[in-house]
Amino acid sequence: MLLAALALILGLVLLVYSADRFIAGAAVSAHYLGVSSMVIGLIIIGFGTSAPEMVVSAVASWQGSSELALGNAVGSNITNTSLVLGVGILVMPLMVSSKTVRREIPLLIMVTLAVFVLMLDGEQSRLDGVLLLSAMVLVTLWLGWIGTRAELSKDVFDDEVLSEIPTDMSKVTAFWWLAFGIVMLPVASHFMVYGATEIAHALGVLDVVIGLTIVALGTSLPELAAAVASALKKEHDLLLGNIIGSNMFNLLGVLGISATINPYRLPEGFLHQDYLFMTMLTASFWVVAWWCVKQGKTLSRPIGLLLLLCYGGYMTWLATR
Repeated sequence: MLLAALALILGLVLLVYSADRFIAGAAVSAHYLGVSSMVIGLIIIGFGTSAPEMVVSAVASWQGSSELALGNAVGSNITNTSLVLGVGILVMPLMVSSKTVRREIPLLIMVTLAVFVLMLDGEQSRLDGVLLLSAMVLVTLWLGWIGTRAELSKDVFDDEVLSEIPTDMSKVTAFWWLAFGIVMLPVASHFMVYGATEIAHALGVLDVVIGLTIVALGTSLPELAAAVASALKKEHDLLLGNIIGSNMFNLLGVLGISATINPYRLPEGFLHQDYLFMTMLTASFWVVAWWCVKQGKTLSRPIGLLLLLCYGGYMTWLATR
């Protein structure tokens, strides 16, 4: 038990550090290669913050812990939409753009509902995994197309993304950190999955519950750090864009990878409890964001506090079920 706890802690620390270095190395490398700041923000940084979830889920599925991967993906989305977003709003009230409520959030809801339909048969087959990964490629290409269109006119988002790219990192250092992240993310994930599964078995807790709680919180730490940093710099679009992008990559990429590696059946009650809660949370946020845009208001601190209460309530419910 002690060894498992140490492995979990070591995995968490190493995962957060290697993910941070991976994102920085990837962003700077792309910048040196002439990739637009819009594409860096929408794809590289958005994909990079989901890298911990993807690698942890891949390792978990490979080791036969598919329920841990499932809980990680859905739990990370719940954590992002409640805890991460709530903390960001408490730090700085969030101004939502009309494009976000008309385009990005509805796309996330469509992805959420599409995955729900795939899960109605009570399992995630290899075909489901391939479909999800294919959809992730299409979404990535669409985001890239948006990025190329944005190059035609200067957008404030460019300045926000550029401010997130380290300016004192050389090309060699960037490539080195990129390689370091690629190597260390699976290593950190191995420690984390081992520790989490051993603790779950020792306490008699389901793997999916560990994935929804400890693992989801750990893999969402990069998003939390990015949200606080963006809020302090008043980079509203970047804060919300990272969360929306990460949630889409979690549903398409994380679930797609885990089902492709090792198909599995859904735990009893998962679809109509945990997944439904995630869907309702996402839809409710869209309604509130849409209302704020129509009224010309910001997402105020009381809304951030309400999101944190939703996260606390859900964690309490998980602990007692």
